[in-house]
Amino acid sequence: MADLITVLVPVGESHPEPGKARGLPDRFEGLRIGFLDNTKSNFDVLARDVARELRERFGAASVTIRRKPNASTPAPPELVAALARECDLVFAGSGD
Repeated sequence: MADLITVLVPVGESHPEPGKARGLPDRFEGLRIGFLDNTKSNFDVLARDVARELRERFGAASVTIRRKPNASTPAPPELVAALARECDLVFAGSGD
Protein backbone atom coordinates (compact mmCIF):
# COMPACT_ATOMS: atom_id res chain seq x y z
CA MET A 1 0.00 0.00 0.00
CA ALA A 2 1.32 3.45 -0.95
CA ASP A 3 1.99 6.07 1.68
CA LEU A 4 -0.75 8.68 2.05
CA ILE A 5 0.25 12.28 1.31
CA THR A 6 -1.81 15.18 2.61
CA VAL A 7 -1.68 18.40 0.58
CA LEU A 8 -2.78 21.63 2.26
CA VAL A 9 -3.82 24.59 0.15
CA PRO A 10 -3.04 27.91 1.90
CA VAL A 11 -5.84 29.86 0.24
CA GLY A 12 -8.33 31.65 2.42
CA GLU A 13 -11.99 31.93 1.59
CA SER A 14 -14.07 35.03 1.89
CA HIS A 15 -17.82 34.95 2.45
CA PRO A 16 -19.01 38.57 2.51
CA GLU A 17 -22.46 39.32 3.78
CA PRO A 18 -24.88 39.69 0.90
CA GLY A 19 -26.05 43.21 0.47
CA LYS A 20 -26.73 45.90 -2.00
CA ALA A 21 -24.06 48.45 -2.79
CA ARG A 22 -25.22 52.03 -2.87
CA GLY A 23 -24.81 53.91 -6.12
CA LEU A 24 -23.03 57.20 -6.53
CA PRO A 25 -24.91 60.28 -5.39
CA ASP A 26 -26.42 62.60 -7.98
CA ARG A 27 -24.39 65.49 -6.57
CA PHE A 28 -21.17 65.89 -4.58
CA GLU A 29 -22.07 69.31 -3.20
CA GLY A 30 -21.65 69.41 0.57
CA LEU A 31 -20.38 65.84 0.81
CA ARG A 32 -17.31 64.77 2.77
CA ILE A 33 -15.40 62.58 0.32
CA GLY A 34 -12.55 60.21 1.10
CA PHE A 35 -9.91 58.33 -0.84
CA LEU A 36 -8.19 55.17 0.34
CA ASP A 37 -4.73 55.18 -1.25
CA ASN A 38 -3.27 51.70 -1.59
CA THR A 39 0.30 53.11 -1.93
CA LYS A 40 0.82 52.20 -5.57
CA SER A 41 2.74 54.80 -7.52
CA ASN A 42 0.84 57.81 -8.83
CA PHE A 43 -2.42 57.21 -6.97
CA ASP A 44 -1.54 60.04 -4.59
CA VAL A 45 -1.15 62.40 -7.56
CA LEU A 46 -4.47 61.29 -9.04
CA ALA A 47 -6.28 61.56 -5.70
CA ARG A 48 -4.97 65.10 -5.07
CA ASP A 49 -6.03 66.25 -8.55
CA VAL A 50 -9.48 64.69 -8.28
CA ALA A 51 -9.85 66.08 -4.74
CA ARG A 52 -9.20 69.60 -6.01
CA GLU A 53 -11.81 69.18 -8.77
CA LEU A 54 -14.36 67.75 -6.35
CA ARG A 55 -14.00 70.80 -4.09
CA GLU A 56 -13.68 73.51 -6.76
CA ARG A 57 -16.03 72.29 -9.51
CA PHE A 58 -18.47 70.05 -7.66
CA GLY A 59 -18.72 71.72 -4.24
CA ALA A 60 -17.52 68.89 -2.02
CA ALA A 61 -17.33 70.09 1.59
CA SER A 62 -14.03 68.28 2.20
CA VAL A 63 -11.79 65.60 0.78
CA THR A 64 -9.76 63.26 2.99
CA ILE A 65 -6.97 61.07 1.65
CA ARG A 66 -5.75 58.20 3.84
CA ARG A 67 -2.94 55.83 2.88
CA LYS A 68 -2.72 52.10 3.61
CA PRO A 69 0.59 50.80 4.99
CA ASN A 70 1.21 48.86 1.76
CA ALA A 71 -0.54 47.59 -1.35
CA SER A 72 -0.49 43.89 -0.50
CA THR A 73 -2.50 43.88 2.73
CA PRO A 74 -6.01 45.06 3.62
CA ALA A 75 -6.48 48.44 5.22
CA PRO A 76 -6.34 48.21 9.01
CA PRO A 77 -9.82 48.22 10.63
CA GLU A 78 -9.06 51.48 12.46
CA LEU A 79 -8.25 53.19 9.14
CA VAL A 80 -11.51 51.99 7.61
CA ALA A 81 -13.42 53.09 10.74
CA ALA A 82 -11.84 56.56 10.59
CA LEU A 83 -12.86 56.97 6.94
CA ALA A 84 -16.39 55.82 7.79
CA ARG A 85 -16.63 58.45 10.56
CA GLU A 86 -15.10 61.28 8.52
CA CYS A 87 -16.64 60.72 5.09
CA ASP A 88 -19.99 60.38 3.37
CA LEU A 89 -18.45 58.65 0.35
CA VAL A 90 -15.10 56.83 -0.01
CA PHE A 91 -13.28 55.80 -3.18
CA ALA A 92 -10.67 53.05 -3.01
CA GLY A 93 -8.08 53.29 -5.71
CA SER A 94 -4.94 52.07 -7.32
CA GLY A 95 -2.31 53.80 -9.37
CA ASP A 96 0.53 52.84 -11.72
